[in-house]
Formats: sequence, C-alpha cells, structure tokens
Amino acid sequence: MAKMIFVSLPVSDLKRATAFYEAIGAVKNEQFSDDTASCMVFSETIHAMLMTHDKYRQFTSKKIVDAKTSSQLLLCVTAHSRAEVDDVVGKAEAAGGVPDPSPKDEYDFMYGRSFEDLDGHMWGVNWIDAAAAPKAHSAPAAA
Repeated sequence: MAKMIFVSLPVSDLKRATAFYEAIGAVKNEQFSDDTASCMVFSETIHAMLMTHDKYRQFTSKKIVDAKTSSQLLLCVTAHSRAEVDDVVGKAEAAGGVPDPSPKDEYDFMYGRSFEDLDGHMWGVNWIDAAAAPKAHSAPAAA
C-alpha cells in the first residue's frame, strides 16, 4: 500500500470550506467526516482534513495562526498538464479563493500557479515534465 498524507487545516467555517474544496475537485469522504471535520480527497494518497478550530485544538495546544496574515506552511499538488494548473486555479477563484498570491513558475519543463483558500491557506499547483527538467548541478563543498 502506498503511503498516504493527511494534511490537517483549521477552518473558520467548515461548510463553506468543504464547498470550496469540492469546487476545486476534491471529494468529501463521508466515512471520515462529521460536523467537526471534512476529509477531502484529492487522490488515493492525498487528503486534506478540514477541521473546526475546536476540533483542531484537540490535536495541539499551540495557537492557531491566521493564515491570512501569517504563514506556517505552503502546500503543493501536481497537475497532469498546464491546462489543469490553470483550471484548478480558475476553480479556486470562482469559489472565492485568491488566485496567484505567489509569482507564477514558468519554465519549459515546469508551470506552476497558486491560490489561497477561504481561510488563507496557500496551495501551489504545478505541472512538471521531469524528463525535460535540467540536471541538478552540485558544486564541491568548500574546504
């Protein structure tokens, strides 16, 4: 079985956040959802757990940051094409998200854009042609 990732995100309005993620193509897994959390499935291995603040606090005693004014993490998912990158960001904007809060990545081998969800969590969406990507150059370590 492939390893899975569950990214937990605190949200201010669970119903609105769930609708936003459904609008960009995620599917709600009812088996792992209730009135305090929505399990949003992007693929067989990628899930976002949207949690009310009260639910999120059950997992940490740390202060929940306001993702609209502070940043703790940047999330990124891949797309199958440049067109899919544009489609996802367009859907995010149509659902009330902020398109392109970061500069676009535009290379022959990679194309990326970003969006913020309703709570300010920033997502990147990238298409990458790994075969066309330049080889990494590693310089010898300085003595």
